[in-house]
Amino acid sequence: MQTIHVDLGEHAYDIEIAAGLLPQVGAKVAKLLPKARKAAIISDTNVAPLYADKLQKSLENAGLAVCQIIIEAGEQSKNMQVLSDVLEQLAASGMTRSDVVLTLGGGVVGDLGGFAAASFMRGVAFVQIPTSLLAQIDSSVGGKVAVDLKAGKNLAGAFYQPKAVFIDTELLATLSTRFLHDGLAEAIKYGCIKDAALFEKIAAYADDDALLADIGSIVAACCAIKARIVEQDEFDTGLRMLLNFGHTLGHAVEQHFGYSYFTHGEGVAIGMYQLTARTEAMGITPQGTVERIKAVLTKYNLPFDAGVEKKLLLDTMAKDKKKNGNSITLIVLKQLGEGALQKIDWQSVPEYLG
Repeated sequence: MQTIHVDLGEHAYDIEIAAGLLPQVGAKVAKLLPKARKAAIISDTNVAPLYADKLQKSLENAGLAVCQIIIEAGEQSKNMQVLSDVLEQLAASGMTRSDVVLTLGGGVVGDLGGFAAASFMRGVAFVQIPTSLLAQIDSSVGGKVAVDLKAGKNLAGAFYQPKAVFIDTELLATLSTRFLHDGLAEAIKYGCIKDAALFEKIAAYADDDALLADIGSIVAACCAIKARIVEQDEFDTGLRMLLNFGHTLGHAVEQHFGYSYFTHGEGVAIGMYQLTARTEAMGITPQGTVERIKAVLTKYNLPFDAGVEKKLLLDTMAKDKKKNGNSITLIVLKQLGEGALQKIDWQSVPEYLG
């Protein structure tokens, strides 16, 4: 068991990481939230058949009455209508403000379920149980919860910290190769912005079996990096923006294809490579950096080019949350393992896209 404490004062919580943790969640939740009598599991059509009943049994054994709320899997479900449906089901279940929501799934479930918890009765406790690598190392930590609008990704949301994050690395065994690599794109991001040794470690695994045999250390390293950043900038006004390396262009790529072609991690991979190719050409990033990024992306079958003209993505990028008035903050690499915030005039964006 590895425990990473996220020190946010009254909103502090622990991230617990271990293989085989899922059956212990009920007892842990009951101890953490002794006033809770009901628990709502929010999951999706991919994850629920695999793990929802196991989680329900664990919660019931701890004395909690349980309901399951299942949404369709995929980014397309992360919208206001599905959020409304989930809130109606929470109300119908008889949940009170002392009860608890548990999000069991990947980033979509965690984001939407967390936003539902933040909204229902002006806030009920929630616990993250991420089942994808991307969610385990990134989206389940830090309290960003949201849904997408037609105008763009994550444009309606809140900062709402979980009471705990329980990461069972055994759940990754049922993850497809594509989505294992999808999550690995975010781990590569952490290496790029904060930990060159982590980047090299990921690049050095012989194959996916070797990666999975050591996945606990990757998850813990990424969670620790994010926890330390969130502690310094909970509301994403400064340092925390480093975590968006690759995301400005990546989100635009995802939306351009209707969230149905590239996964989130694949979009981030494209964004990291394309921006670094430009900053290297501009003399901001040392020569050779982009080739090292390309090599590790290629190793894990991650894309580095969306095959679409960059100017077609500008309108989407203009709605990005990192845009402020006539400027936008991009995250660039001073060197591998050292990211930096670079505020530029919006008119200069095409120069950074190539």
